Amino acid sequence: MAPFRIRPQAKGGVFKVNEDPKRLDDAYVRMLGPGGEKLLGDEVKWLAVTHKSFDHGRRGFNDRLAYMGRRIVELQTSQALINSPQENQWPRDERGQPVNDEFGRKPYLHPALNGLQGLTDEAESMVLNKTRLSQIAERYGLDKVTRWKPKRADNLQGSGIETVLMTSLYAIVGAIALERGGEVANKVVQDKILAPLGFTFSSDS
Repeated sequence: MAPFRIRPQAKGGVFKVNEDPKRLDDAYVRMLGPGGEKLLGDEVKWLAVTHKSFDHGRRGFNDRLAYMGRRIVELQTSQALINSPQENQWPRDERGQPVNDEFGRKPYLHPALNGLQGLTDEAESMVLNKTRLSQIAERYGLDKVTRWKPKRADNLQGSGIETVLMTSLYAIVGAIALERGGEVANKVVQDKILAPLGFTFSSDS
């Protein structure tokens, strides 16, 4: 007698989750460069790309790693913004002196304050936009190896894939910080996340 399915078939089909370690290693190599698949232990490599929606979280998930990674990315972003040329600087005259405002006031300007507006929440949010970060994650192939369960397999965008991929990206940074130290994690953030977003870093940063 053929088995009878009690649960209705999932709407939109079934999402196939990657179980191939080679495919996972390839994604780490694409993100971290040659030898990138050896930076993390096998268990942590899988954990960093496992969303809490996968298997009801029974195999562990990457929320805590992503929390730590996000703090590191935000710190590096703030430092990058401070050191970047800022738009909307106070207007100056032909001699380079600040122009008085409509009330005749002249602002206090100091080189140490030049990047201050880069510390606003708005500036950071523009850089760490989930759409931009998810595109970087896709560039490294994380969309092919992240383990999660979308609401609909035929509508990954509507199921929140951007947030899921951003979480995996942050989690990998957090995992590297735990296993390899903050210095290595900072370098990964600079070279693999912020540089593709348009920031440049000196070799001694």
